[in-house]
Amino acid sequence: MDKVRNLAVRILSEVNEEGAYANVALARNLKKAELTEVDRRFLTELSYGAVKAGGTLDWMIRHYVNRPIRKIPPMIRNILRLGFYQIFYMDKVPPSAACNESVELAKKYGHPGIVKFVNAVLRAAVRAPEKCAFPSGKGHATEELALRSFHPQWLVRRWVKMFGYDATCALCTFDNEDAVLSLRTNTLKTTREELLSALASEGSVAEVSRWAPEGVLCRSHGALGAMASLQEGFFQVQDESSMQVAHVVAPQPGEFIIDCCSAPGGKTTHLAALMKNQGRIVAGDIYEHKLAKIEENAARLGISIIDTELLDARDVGRRFKSQADRVLVDAPCSGLGVLRRKPDARWKKDEAAIAKLPQLQLDILTSAAAAVRPGGVLVYSTCTIERAENEEVVEAFLATHPEFFLAETGSFLPTQPRVGSMVQLYPQVDGTDGFFIARMERKQQ
Repeated sequence: MDKVRNLAVRILSEVNEEGAYANVALARNLKKAELTEVDRRFLTELSYGAVKAGGTLDWMIRHYVNRPIRKIPPMIRNILRLGFYQIFYMDKVPPSAACNESVELAKKYGHPGIVKFVNAVLRAAVRAPEKCAFPSGKGHATEELALRSFHPQWLVRRWVKMFGYDATCALCTFDNEDAVLSLRTNTLKTTREELLSALASEGSVAEVSRWAPEGVLCRSHGALGAMASLQEGFFQVQDESSMQVAHVVAPQPGEFIIDCCSAPGGKTTHLAALMKNQGRIVAGDIYEHKLAKIEENAARLGISIIDTELLDARDVGRRFKSQADRVLVDAPCSGLGVLRRKPDARWKKDEAAIAKLPQLQLDILTSAAAAVRPGGVLVYSTCTIERAENEEVVEAFLATHPEFFLAETGSFLPTQPRVGSMVQLYPQVDGTDGFFIARMERKQQ
């Protein structure tokens, strides 16, 4: 039995049956397995691809089975998904190999009857691929786009209504591109030029970001965990759009800053770097293991001014009333701007859950505002492209808090300033993760 495919089906099972994050499951299995670089790349493509295409693969499989897919044993479902992904989306894998290796996996995880079932389904797909051809023609454009681009149909319909069909096509295409490793130089230890030299000496291919003065895009690299420049604290993995937030907060050395929803600490440690590790940052989160990750990152980066606290963001105002110079609310959100980096996330979202988020976001923002001193700054950000979670939350907050006013948020972007009191970055327009930022300031009393 092929070791890489066995690892891939286990990763699929962790993601689809146990709720694991695809990137975490893949990283954990890569760390444990002794694989060649070729096998590492093959495993990544297999597991990420089959996870990303999940709903589409299930739609295709249904055309070849005579039972509801939910009644197929979980591990066998994942073997079929993996097999279909290889047959229909991996040109370099011969269909015979995809079938044979899937059958070997079925022998490991199922009884003889299941083995015959897997063999029959996959060979039927190879013989008659037209059975699962996507619908096309008038009235089917949205459904066809959803299936072809590996996105839930409800989400594509939503985006078509919001942005139009062509922009939705571009957005879905962006979501399916391989995400470039984006790094933020830790300016407490090095410069961007020195980091680029260090990366080159490690065999990485990197270039400067046009979005952030600390940003580096790493086009080619080895195993991330093995990079000496990471271990020595020369950089933090962070997307270019996320790097904008700390610059909008614009913290100063010696100030007291609160980062309400801080895990895993990318923005928190960026704030500390801009403060030259002088002052105090309270980093709150409701999960202890996430706070531990912040502490781990801070130690690696040489940061000593971050105090982590087990804290519900809705209690920040009561806990620190009118004390903070600046408060960041990087609110929990639908995450629809970062689907490129989270291949499993698109299938774990639903409209009902998204509809509940704005009230939570407004509650957190309202609490955080109470912690801002007169003359202080309040920044609200999300990694989504939903107006209801972004502009509408800020507008609802300002309508009941006349002591705050919107600043010219766009002018604070470090290398790509723009006009606007609120900033919305769109993947299909800006070439970055989707991100929203609004800077508000509290009037002096």
